[in-house]
Parts: sequence; structure tokens; C-alpha cells
Amino acid sequence: MEVIRNFPDAELVNNLRSGQQMEESIRAIYKGHFDSLSWYVLNNSGSRQDAEDVFQEVVVSFIDLVQKDKFRGESSVKTFLYSLNRHTWLNELKRRGRASLREEKYERAQDREAPDTSELVADRESRAEVLRLVGELGDTCQKILVLFYYDNLSMKEILERTDYENEQVVRNKKYKCLKQLEQLILSKPYLKETLKTLLHG
Repeated sequence: MEVIRNFPDAELVNNLRSGQQMEESIRAIYKGHFDSLSWYVLNNSGSRQDAEDVFQEVVVSFIDLVQKDKFRGESSVKTFLYSLNRHTWLNELKRRGRASLREEKYERAQDREAPDTSELVADRESRAEVLRLVGELGDTCQKILVLFYYDNLSMKEILERTDYENEQVVRNKKYKCLKQLEQLILSKPYLKETLKTLLHG
């Protein structure tokens, strides 16, 4: 039986910030916090799969915040993760509520030009890591991809929020952004794979 080490908060944060003992630190977060965080999702209209997906997103977000020195240690790691977990799940419930009111067949059919990348962006398992990578594409691509995939807006609605001439120009720009994103997604798989192993192993 594999022994997963527990880290004090300070040591855990230092590991994540420096990039040392990353796999061991992620395993420690899973062991110490998955059960309590998943309980919140399961008791608020979520499934086991939802709990796993949200936990993965929370861990990736936490690592990102630590590495950008945005986690100041003003609360415990446990309290901070719980807050992230709650916020992430409530946002997902709101997103689902909006999406259920929207007819998306037409726009999804228009997405055939880049199926592989589109599936990655729409895939709930990849969502947290993809959101981080989208931020590396620049403001324009970030705005278009987030509005389309995560806010579920149509091309017409996106056009109203941007300065482009027409819907086709927006669609062409989205395609170019997806191609850039594809390379980023394929170059940084390790965090997602580590978490998938923990959650489904």
C-alpha cells in the first residue's frame, strides 16, 4: 500500500511555489482534502464525477495562485481550498442554468473546422488547465474563447461585445485562437494526468 506523506501548510506551499516535490504535494492535497471538498458538491446537487472535476479545477487554481504569490497564508490551506471549491461549484451551477436555456446546435455545428481542439476546450476534465492556458493567448483570444465555451454565448452575442465587423470575422478569429491554444494544451499535460491518476486510480 502506497504511503502518502502529509505536509505542514508552510512546507506544502513552499513546494508548490518552488516546483519541488510537486507530485507528492498534489497527492497530499488529495489525501487531506478531497473527501471534505467532494462532500460539499455531493450535498449541493452534484455527482461524484462533478466532485472530481471541481476538485481538479480547485487544485490547479490553487497551484497557480501559490506560484503567482497570490496565496498569502492568511487562512489555512484547508479553509482556502474549501472557499475555492465552494466558489467553483456555485459558478458551475450558474453556468449550467444559463446553458440549459440556450439552443446551441447551430454554433456547435459551426465548430467542425477545429474538432480536436474544440473538444479539449469543451471537455469538463480539461477546463481548469485550459482556462489557465487561455490566459497566455492574449486579451482578444481569451475574451472570445471564454465567452463562447464558458459563457455559452452565440457568435451574434460575442459580436455585440467586441469590435469586429460581423459574425464571420469573429468565427475566423476564434478558429485562429483555437489553433494557438492547441499547441499550449498539448505541451502542458502533467498536472492533468497526475490528478486523473489520483481521482480514477
